[in-house]
Amino acid sequence: MYKAFLIKYGEIGVKGKNRYLFEDALVRQIRYALKEVDGEFNVTKENGRIYATAVSDFDYDEAVAALKRVFGIIGICPVVQIEDNGFDDLAKHVVEYFDATYPDKNITFKVNARRARKNYPMDSMEINMELGGRLLDAFPELKVDVHKPEVLLQVEIRNKINIYSVEIPGPGGMPIGTAGKAMLLLSGGIDSPVAGYMIAKRGVQIEATYFHAPPYTSDRAKQKVVDLAKLVSRYSGPMVLNVVNFTDIQLAIYEKCPHDELTIIMRRYMMRIAEELGKKSGCLGLITGESIGQVASQTMQSLYCTNEVCEMPVFRPVIGFDKQEIIDLSEKIGTYETSIQPFEDCCTIFVAKHPVTKPNLNIIKNDEKHLDDCIEEMLKTAIDTVERLSLIHISEPTRP
Repeated sequence: MYKAFLIKYGEIGVKGKNRYLFEDALVRQIRYALKEVDGEFNVTKENGRIYATAVSDFDYDEAVAALKRVFGIIGICPVVQIEDNGFDDLAKHVVEYFDATYPDKNITFKVNARRARKNYPMDSMEINMELGGRLLDAFPELKVDVHKPEVLLQVEIRNKINIYSVEIPGPGGMPIGTAGKAMLLLSGGIDSPVAGYMIAKRGVQIEATYFHAPPYTSDRAKQKVVDLAKLVSRYSGPMVLNVVNFTDIQLAIYEKCPHDELTIIMRRYMMRIAEELGKKSGCLGLITGESIGQVASQTMQSLYCTNEVCEMPVFRPVIGFDKQEIIDLSEKIGTYETSIQPFEDCCTIFVAKHPVTKPNLNIIKNDEKHLDDCIEEMLKTAIDTVERLSLIHISEPTRP
């Protein structure tokens, strides 16, 4: 029955003269999301409305699932679009729509007509009353409730006439690419994919960096992170993943620095590298999945030491979340099952038995001086030898 979707957006509607930029970005993201759906669609913008219209047979459930991942959409309305062939033809289609959509007629309803095309011969109130009467004639068990109806039947008189009554909630947020670009430090864990999702929801384009430490971390661990990046890209759009060889830096820190400070010093160098890569690709901030007090490297003192090396702002969207809240969101966005695959990342292979939980910045900076004879060359090599992977979303992650 449905051949089109009416897309409703939220915050975009209150924008001023630059509103068209947000609408155009949303249209691009809808087109990108619908590429994975079996079928072809035309996505168009018309008088404050965005339509996704099928031009071939398509999978309805797949199309809805794809649209529910597009940030900026607050409502997805499957619509029946008809040509204006007079009121009797409209009433006939409305009765057919209602009959097909609601097999049980023992419900309350209200008709809400909107006459955007002012040359239509009836005004909105007349359309409401006449269509309501036709529905009551066709289905006597129906009841009218103008205050809290179970079914709100929308009829929009435009170039074509839209008939719909179902609104599927979208994810909200802002269209990707309308709020700059940021670099996500992506590990193989649960938190960082959720952090990337949350910042992308505000319209930020995401690039990611993963620190690989062969032979201590396996190719399967790397593939796990690639899969996570692809899953996040279902929401964020196409993503570049930078794979940094971190082995030499990690070994140097292990050999020359106090073991209880290993994680803090490693994270400081990770932030330095991610920021440098971010500058090269036009990023304006870094994103991490840190949450206060979750582990030793995420106490307030540890975060203070980690943050000190950065010039860019560091966005930590899950900073106040409990672990279970992060897990719940990761399950919602489909990254949890991949995140818990048992492959080690470089932050777990060289871990002190008793890591410092309240590091002193001056002591950390002093201990980093033990690396002065080698670290600059290692940093340069790590940045120069980065593997850049261009990723697009996948329906299912690759399983090792």
